[in-house]
This record gives sequence, structure tokens and C-alpha cells, in this order.
Amino acid sequence: MSVKPPFTDLEINRSTQGFYEGHSLEIALLSKAIMIGLVIWALVSPANANGVLGSLNWQILEGFNSFYIIIVGFFAFFLFVVAALPQTGKRVMGRPGAGKEFSNFSWFSMMFGAGLGVGLMVFATAEPLGLWGSNPIVVAGDVAPNSQEALQSAYRYTFAHYGFHAWAIYVVTGLSLAYYAYTRDMPLTIRTALTPLFGGLMNGILGHIVDVLGVVATILGVSVTIGFGISQFIDGMYAITGMEWMMNITGDAPTPGTVGLIAGLIVIMSLSIISAVSGVGRGVKYLSNLNLVLSLILLFTFVLFGSFLFAMTTYATALVDYILNFVSLSFGAYGPQSPDQFTAALSAEAAPYADALRAGATNAWGSFDGFRSGLEGEAANLSEDALKAAYAAGEPGRQFGWQAGWTTFYWAWWIAFSPFVGLFLARISRGRTVREFIIGCVVAPALVCFAWMTILGGTAIDLELTGGAEGAIIGASNTAKLFVTLGEMISGGFLSAITIMCVVLIMTFLVTSADSGILVMNTIMSGGDQEVGNKHKIVWGVILTAVIGTLLVAGKSGGADPMEALRNAMIIGALPFTMVMGLMCIALAKAMYRDGLRSKSGDLATEPAE
Repeated sequence: MSVKPPFTDLEINRSTQGFYEGHSLEIALLSKAIMIGLVIWALVSPANANGVLGSLNWQILEGFNSFYIIIVGFFAFFLFVVAALPQTGKRVMGRPGAGKEFSNFSWFSMMFGAGLGVGLMVFATAEPLGLWGSNPIVVAGDVAPNSQEALQSAYRYTFAHYGFHAWAIYVVTGLSLAYYAYTRDMPLTIRTALTPLFGGLMNGILGHIVDVLGVVATILGVSVTIGFGISQFIDGMYAITGMEWMMNITGDAPTPGTVGLIAGLIVIMSLSIISAVSGVGRGVKYLSNLNLVLSLILLFTFVLFGSFLFAMTTYATALVDYILNFVSLSFGAYGPQSPDQFTAALSAEAAPYADALRAGATNAWGSFDGFRSGLEGEAANLSEDALKAAYAAGEPGRQFGWQAGWTTFYWAWWIAFSPFVGLFLARISRGRTVREFIIGCVVAPALVCFAWMTILGGTAIDLELTGGAEGAIIGASNTAKLFVTLGEMISGGFLSAITIMCVVLIMTFLVTSADSGILVMNTIMSGGDQEVGNKHKIVWGVILTAVIGTLLVAGKSGGADPMEALRNAMIIGALPFTMVMGLMCIALAKAMYRDGLRSKSGDLATEPAE
């Protein structure tokens, strides 16, 4: 029986003259209007912008936390099923007989640099240490924070946040784009992935909206990455130079100040625009090669001078624990605990004081001792047993707060980053089978991430466990933890040299992330064309700089964390694209099923589908 050919007649209207020649005028103007509006708002009224973004972010988390958790679990299992099925897994993304565009080594190196980069510099030490002090097992009171017993659960969630789920998010977008581009000769742009569901509707306003959502998500995802990286860059510059004007030294530990962050941002983004204008063949390629060399030097420094045996033992046990708990990590979602639910869980003795007890009992970042010491009035006079029962009654609220503030933040970050990384993965994967693409882009990089987390993070934890660091690493800010760990591990001229190398590595990672983001945004707006004019690269580089800078200032208003506004904007912007990704999975399943029928009936010829 003959099967109807797939829709491939995707037409994206592009300007033929003027400033926007080669670009979709609708996508470019709408994307710029959204971003410029955000910049003006954050510039004119930073406190209002920070407050509204924070409030809207919390409302989204209360309503969609379970959605984020469950759909990311679905992404991972969907890809594993697609890879495992012979009919779909063996399908080649490319013309029959055409070879792979890149060697396996080059392919893996490029995907790893695009997918993580500066994120590993910040979180290879900060993530395991943070989760060692706070994770769902600690929140439940089953183990003490920063103890030997908390080590297993710390790495369970470290692996969850940087493992198969994270890379599955990238691959859902990447596989969708690569499959249609290389089996149907369709453009590498976001709307292409929904053509099996919506057909010709993707040529109109619906297609423009999908592409704009991809651009907005990319800008906000790249902004958060650069924000974290610049903070670490300033920490490193302070460690080298001791210049206090870059830092806020009024707290318990020095943290990058607004002036330092803006100065670092201008330096990094200026270099990024220059690199983007120079083209992939020059700027991005040379910086990527430098990144790889410096990353290996840093890794081997930790292997030689750090706690390598402790790290490898932790790697093996944590990997087994992660796999055994994979299903619960994928679908174990929590909802908010209402005041009525909390009151109903209290004992008769404590119920009259529910309002006084609730805030402390449901605080995911507190402890029982902090809950008890924070009580006032008659609530403070409750018996020890009543207080313990009240704290236990707030566990569902604490678990929701922890998950929404940590895991869901990561899922939103990866989702916001997925148009950027997914399009890049699709670009470098011509000629590979679907199964090879999924295994190579989900499993292999996750295993390397685990090694980074256990070698760098394991050394930091071991220094704290054995008492060598005496709390110095735990007490440092997230972006300073790497430098403090190095200071506890090595000394003298070698420490200075490695610190300088780390600052250079952070800078080159930041530049490659920013210039690659600029190139991807222009690719989407040009309908998949990878050759765009330099003027558009410069304009989007300036817009990206303005978005990051104004949100950093807005987040700092009132003495708050300057990253807070960036994080809130990203989680808000990632939600609609999460829904687009869910539709991508349905569209891809339909496309592969229909292509299987065409193959059986002989309608899927040796040439790409029409």
C-alpha cells in the first residue's frame, strides 16, 4: 500500500534587500522586540523587573514543577526506546553511501565543548559540594549534611543533573533537526521539527512563533551560562591580582561585585563579537582547540595532585547507584504543600501554631536546629517531640522547594540551551545512524561529565572530609570553589600558573559559548542559512551583552544575588520551548513510523524524501 509522501515544502520568507537581507523579517523583529523590551524594563526599573520575574518564576514552578520533571524523564526514555528499536535505531541520517562528515574523535570533542564548556568549570566542584550539603535525602533528615553518609546521595543527584537526562534534552532537539535535514533535505531551523504535525502551517505565523521561542530560549540560556562564567572569571582575576574594586567584600566571603561583573562582561562579549565576525573557521575553531588542551591540563593536575583514588572509587559506586535509581530520578516529582495540607499533618498539640511553624518546617534550605531556633512566642515552647513531628510534617514542602530550586532550575537551563546545542549537534552529525547519534550524544558525554565531577568535586569533598580544607571550600562562593580547592591542593608558583591558566580557560570557554550562540541565533533567523552578514552578528552580540548586563544589575538591586534575575527570566522563557520539545517527540515518532511504512512499501527511495 502506498504511503503519502511527507511534507517537505517548507518556505521561510526572507528579505531580498536592505539591512535584513537574507533574514526573516518577522523572526528578527519579534525576537529583538522581546529582548529589547526586557532590557529597557530591567534598565528603567531594575527592582520592579527583579520582583516581577521572581514572582512569575515562582508561580510557574508551583504550577509546572511536576511537568518539568516528568517531561524530561519522558525525553530520556523516548530516546532510549528510539535507539533500541531496530527499525528506527539503524536508520542513517544522510544520503545512502555518504560517509560521516567528522571523525568520531572530532565529533565527540565538538559536542562536549558545545554542551558544557564553562558550566563544568563552575560546577565540577560547586555541584558535588552543594549537593553534599543539601539533597533530598538530607532534606528528609535521613543523613546529616556534609557527612560520609551524605556522599552517596550527593553524587546520585550530581549524576542526575549532569547525566543522561541533561544530554537527552539536547538530543531531542538535535535528533529532530538532524533527521529532517539529512533524510528530507529540510533547513536546519526549529520549525522544521514540527512539520510532521502541522505541515504547511509552519510556513506562516505559527512557524515564526516556534522559531522566536527558540531564539528567546537560546538568548536566556546562553545569558545564564555567561553570567555564571563571568562571575567565576572575576573570582579568578581577584585571586591573581587581589584588586578589590571587582569584588563585594562585605559578606562572609568575597563575591564578584556589580562593577566587576559588568567590566568582565564587556571584555568577554567584545572578544566574542570579534570571534563571531571572524567566522567558525578561524575564531571558534582555534579557541575550541585551545579549550581542549587547557581542559586536559587542568584535569591531569587534579589527577596528579588531587584525591584520584577517592574519585575513582566514588565514580564506580555512584554510577551503580545512579542507574539503580534512574526511574525514580526521572519521574519522582513533588507539588507544593498547601497550608491546609501542612496543618492536617500536624499533631493536635502543634496544630494551633501552624502559621508560626509552617515557614521554617517547609524551608528546603534550613535544618531542624534552624527551624527550632527561629521560633518565637508560644510555638517555641512546644515539646521536643511536637517540634520534631511538625518538622517532619513539612517534609513534602521542603522536597518541593528543593526540587523546584535545584533540579527544575537545571532542566530549564538545559532546555533553554537546547536550541543552541541541538542545532550544533545536528550540524556535525550528518551520516550517522539514529542509534549512534543517541548513544554518542547522551551516554558518552555523560560518562565524561561524571569523571569531571568525581575528579574535581571528589578532591574538594575529600579535602573537607579529611579536615585539610577546614571548611574553606564549603564557605567559598560557587564560582570561587575551584580556585579555593586549587589553593588547598597545590601552592607556590605552580598554583599561580594553574590559576592563570584557569582564568584563560574560563575566558575562552565564555567567548566560544557567546560567539556560537550568536551564530546559532542568526542561523535560525536566516531560515537555516549558516552564512550570515557580520552586521547581524554584531547587533545580536550587543543585544546579548545588554540582556546579560541589565539583568545582572536588576538582580543586584536591593542587595540580591545578581544571577537571580537571569535565572528567573530563563526558567520563564524555557517553559514554552519545553512544550515545543514535547511536540518534537510526537512529530519525530510519527515521522519515523511513517518512514518505516514507506520503506516497507518501497516508497522510501534511495534519494531523500520529497
